[in-house]
Amino acid sequence: MDCFKRLLQNAPDEVLVMASSTLCNLLLEFSPSKEPILESGVVELLCSLTQSDSPALRVNGIWALMNMAFQADQKVKVEIVRALGTEQLFRLLSDPDANVLMKTLGLLRNLLSTRPHIDQIMSSHGKQIMQAVTLILEGEHGIEVKEQTLCILGNIADGHTAKELIMTNDDMLQKIKSYMGHSNVKLQLAATFCVSNLIWNEEDGSQERQDKLREMGFVDILHKLTQASDPNLCDRAKTAMQQYLA
Repeated sequence: MDCFKRLLQNAPDEVLVMASSTLCNLLLEFSPSKEPILESGVVELLCSLTQSDSPALRVNGIWALMNMAFQADQKVKVEIVRALGTEQLFRLLSDPDANVLMKTLGLLRNLLSTRPHIDQIMSSHGKQIMQAVTLILEGEHGIEVKEQTLCILGNIADGHTAKELIMTNDDMLQKIKSYMGHSNVKLQLAATFCVSNLIWNEEDGSQERQDKLREMGFVDILHKLTQASDPNLCDRAKTAMQQYLA
């Protein structure tokens, strides 16, 4: 890891692109603890790459951080957020390069996995994350970007306390509802996954959440989706409907 660090520090851009690309692949193969990388100081170097004028370097920097955050423990995730800084994270969510945006969403999705991690990150940065999600869902973005964003919402909906950030945001609930009726099946699937997590029976307060979403017309849409031609969408809608019937 130290050789990478030395190489990355003063290298020209073309060397940086190759080295950081290799590092992206290496990070996939590390154990979930990824302690040696944290101790080597590579996190700060990767974060500095995300501020580069070169889109290729920004992509590789955020891609490596995304891989590092995958199935990582809380210490690693907290260190990534600390080193990157929330301002830079949200700047990357409005990056003009679509690849940078996708990898940043991937990082956010990996950070927001495992319930205690979801609740911890959303308790500190929930307002900003919800604002960023809103801007992307309202913006002129492709299907893949919006699908990834809805999957992030689905992860937030899986948190114990974090799901309240969605349930108390009627505007966001209306957006989720509209995507359930979208013409693209991927977006319908992601939105329905989010609803399933919000209304899951085994969670505290599920009855109140189910009642609110019923009043907002979600059950009617779920019922229609149980007749969907896509088998995955049909199954996901049936799973959500079963929460109401249990």
